[in-house]
Amino acid sequence: IFLLIENMFCIFSLRKRCFAGEIVLITGSANGIGRQVALKLAPLGVTLVLWDIDDEGNKETSRLAQENGASRVFVYHCDCSSREDVYEQADKVRKEVGDVTILINNAGRLLGKKFCELTDEDFEKTLRINFFSQVWTCKAFLPAMVACNRGHLVSTASGAGLIGLYRSSDYCASKSAIIGMMEAINSELYHGGKRGIKTTIICPYFISTKLSKGFKSKRPCLFPVYDPEYAASRIVDAIKKEKFYLIMPPAVYLLVCLISFLPRKAVLFFESYTKFPESMEEAFGRK
Repeated sequence: IFLLIENMFCIFSLRKRCFAGEIVLITGSANGIGRQVALKLAPLGVTLVLWDIDDEGNKETSRLAQENGASRVFVYHCDCSSREDVYEQADKVRKEVGDVTILINNAGRLLGKKFCELTDEDFEKTLRINFFSQVWTCKAFLPAMVACNRGHLVSTASGAGLIGLYRSSDYCASKSAIIGMMEAINSELYHGGKRGIKTTIICPYFISTKLSKGFKSKRPCLFPVYDPEYAASRIVDAIKKEKFYLIMPPAVYLLVCLISFLPRKAVLFFESYTKFPESMEEAFGRK
């Protein structure tokens, strides 16, 4: 109900933030959603800070962003699964660029293995990349935002963080942890009087990036696999409107309602109807 009311207000709200002068840091910027968000923000007068372990891809994102109108782009090699590397690169950004005012946590990975197929190392690395990287970046950049009561935390979670999905136990756990953490941070900021700092949680279904490994929806009318460029435009619009949640497509709302009100068997039946397990087997199954 809260999400529906929030979206109604966003439809009629005329308020949209201006990005000019913002320092925007994007993790996982070398391709996919990260690159497309950078390209959407490039002509809006921001300073872009790009973090990724793929140096060549990151340089290409920088080049494309400058072609799109970005005047200041800074590229850093950062392994977001390493706490030491995150804090080291954060110090460099503060010294060389300035205090980050919009943090877009986008780096992530999806293995698509069943729970018993996952090694302990698999599970730990997924949590480090998907969840703990966001803990560390928030710890690195949030204090400066708190000091001036201005900033925006944007976390790419997933619809998988709201529901449990086939072949995604480590991924669902990491994304659910992100949602819980960001909810808590938002509460602390609000009750601490730091209401100039906004938070946005992104919960998409599958996006056609390298992460999805060719995943194809069996029910595209209900659960379309979005193009990264379209997803990025929705994300940038959500940041402009300072939305707390961006959940897409709308059918994900339906799944959340099913979980809340119906027995688990009904939810599993709906999952079978969408043929999600079959899609995951085709994309990630191993003989």
